[in-house]
Amino acid sequence: MQVHRARTLLAVTVAIFVTFPRVGVAAPDDKKRAEREALRASLMQVLQREPLNASRVAVHMMSLDDGSVVFSHNADELLNPASNVKLVTSAAALATLGSEYRYETEFLVEAESDGLKAKTLYVRGKGDPSITTERLYGMVGELFHTGLREVQDIIVDDSWFDAERTPPGFDQEDSDRAYMAPTGALSLNWNAVGVYLRPGDTLGAKGVVEIEPQSDFFVVENALTTGNARARRFSVASDAAGAQQKIVVRGQVPQGGAYMSVYKKIDNPPMYFGQTLKQMLNARGVKVKGKVKLGITPTKAKLVHVSHSDTFDIILKRLNKLSSNFVAETLLKTMGAEARGAPGSFPKGIDVVEEFLAREVGIPRGTYVMKNGSGLNDTNRFSAAQFDRILRYMYERFPLAPEYLSSLGIAGKDGTLKYRFDGTEAVGRLRAKTGTLENVSALSGYVQAAGGEKFIFSMMVNDYPGRSGPVVRGLDALGAAVASVGSTMGPGRTVAELAGGEQSSSPQAEVVTRVKTYLALGSQRDARNIGFLRTAWRSERDPAVRAVVAESLYQSNPQDYLGVRTLLDSYSAGTDVYGRLRSVAKELSVEVPGLGSMVELAASGNAEALSRVIELSSAASGDAAAETEMAEGLGAVARTAPEELVLALKVAAAKDREMATTLLARGLVQAGEAEHPFWKALKKSLGSTDTKLAEFARGLDGALSRKVAEEKAPKPLVPAQVVAPASAVQVGPGGIERTADTRPGG
Repeated sequence: MQVHRARTLLAVTVAIFVTFPRVGVAAPDDKKRAEREALRASLMQVLQREPLNASRVAVHMMSLDDGSVVFSHNADELLNPASNVKLVTSAAALATLGSEYRYETEFLVEAESDGLKAKTLYVRGKGDPSITTERLYGMVGELFHTGLREVQDIIVDDSWFDAERTPPGFDQEDSDRAYMAPTGALSLNWNAVGVYLRPGDTLGAKGVVEIEPQSDFFVVENALTTGNARARRFSVASDAAGAQQKIVVRGQVPQGGAYMSVYKKIDNPPMYFGQTLKQMLNARGVKVKGKVKLGITPTKAKLVHVSHSDTFDIILKRLNKLSSNFVAETLLKTMGAEARGAPGSFPKGIDVVEEFLAREVGIPRGTYVMKNGSGLNDTNRFSAAQFDRILRYMYERFPLAPEYLSSLGIAGKDGTLKYRFDGTEAVGRLRAKTGTLENVSALSGYVQAAGGEKFIFSMMVNDYPGRSGPVVRGLDALGAAVASVGSTMGPGRTVAELAGGEQSSSPQAEVVTRVKTYLALGSQRDARNIGFLRTAWRSERDPAVRAVVAESLYQSNPQDYLGVRTLLDSYSAGTDVYGRLRSVAKELSVEVPGLGSMVELAASGNAEALSRVIELSSAASGDAAAETEMAEGLGAVARTAPEELVLALKVAAAKDREMATTLLARGLVQAGEAEHPFWKALKKSLGSTDTKLAEFARGLDGALSRKVAEEKAPKPLVPAQVVAPASAVQVGPGGIERTADTRPGG
């Protein structure tokens, strides 16, 4: 009876609990719906802000837990995805080659060789993109231990790939930067070379230029000199020179300063590999008496050693975490050679990718545009919905899923996301591939929200006005909002806090103190300060101080792309940054903070820095000290990046170009060189097959020559209200010849 009564009471209690509504407690489905609504509202709030509201934006988000579309905005519009294309390339390569795939590099000798001496050492490449100087030296050691002691010639066999070294899209950019490196079946150091610079012992002494790895492949033209503490303005150019590579170094490095390094692409991968191999063999004790030549390995050649790469899943991490264009394009040719037969080519590789997308992912050919594997320049078009479809397919395809996901950058931890999303729920939870080009920013990947639900997302922004910084922050806000689903903060509060960091000006005295502190940290040039400086940059609200923190980040590691990006996004020609920093500089009796770093970047040929320097020239107008600094800076840029400066002036706003030309003329006069590199570059532009460039160069030559003549002319000692007539000049393509001077006292 007691048991019966207890059961009856329990049934009645349950019935009452189920029947009556629960006040303040949402059912699980209601809770999820509320979270989704809050997320959608937060995402729309971000999209309605500048500059996203003035850009072409596509967003697509799905729940991996239930397959539902959480948010969609222009998700089927085809946009330029930049490096998000690497998600497609890596997915197809992982499915085609497998995670255990290894590249091979074969070393052979003629069949009759006795093993001690070889008439010819053949090296047959199979496209390994991971061979470094260290690995090559290990291969040389293996050859030494086979007993090989003497070689007449080295034949490098590059025939596993076809002769087309650069894919579509690379031709849109004329650059020697390392990210433009060509492909090769025999490649070394991602087909880039390290150029190391350091000052001489005394002021004015010739600087030291060293190549790593050193070999007869390189011809070095050293015009580097040793300057004062501010002289850190140099350029390094890399150009093909037949079977060799010419490295030209110009500019100055500071006396007593540390060494600096720059990485440039090379143009002839097999000869780069072969000449470095020859150098190492000689150093190891294997005498190479003859030459390095291109050729084909005979069928009867005897194999003496095979070098295997790491498994493909390891190589994949370099591709996606570091966004390597070189690895991506090499993968295209590898897929082409393995699936369609040697020689591997870009068209064969694209065909393999398109077949994978159509047959396995369900994305038909013709619904997207893919011309290369890296996403470089204006070449490819995909939709956000298509990226999510690929991400979902790879997530569900075990055992490829762990390798694919682990290749992506982790928010706040590594890769190209190392310094993004700090202070948000996305840190450690979000894995994604970034994409960055001029007026293009993208982010696609996976995130497990704080509440446990897993999502995939793809976000692309094209044709945005202004700088990339606000766009990147907008994308980060979208990602952080998704990551915060289920947290106590929630997406709404997350977005509000991210938006709450609007920049505001601080009192001048505070700005001076903080700028002085950050300048001191930057002057240490110590990479160990980067973590602290990153935190300071995120938390600092004064735009002028923030720009100085960004410069200190850059100075702490000038080779870090993310530091360069931060400086370019933080430093502006407006009164809130450059204008206020000019007044700070006067109080501290220093050069305007940040200006030297911006000029340094421009002098290396950085297009965005060149554009900013031209804007700064216009902003300096009317300030005698600032004009003098800018004239000196433009003179340095004109020396080391003359052709790039001509192009930057061509696309500059008329007002900015006018003032920049005036200060450039002053800088050229101060240099006092009749054969200044800028005149040569201008002459080259005059003869360009690009009619618009040639026409602009003619106008620039005339305007600049007139301004140079005015700068050179003796300044009259006349009352301020008297206006002196201009000089009469005859303009030549490389400079000026003054034929008459009607100035008083002229």
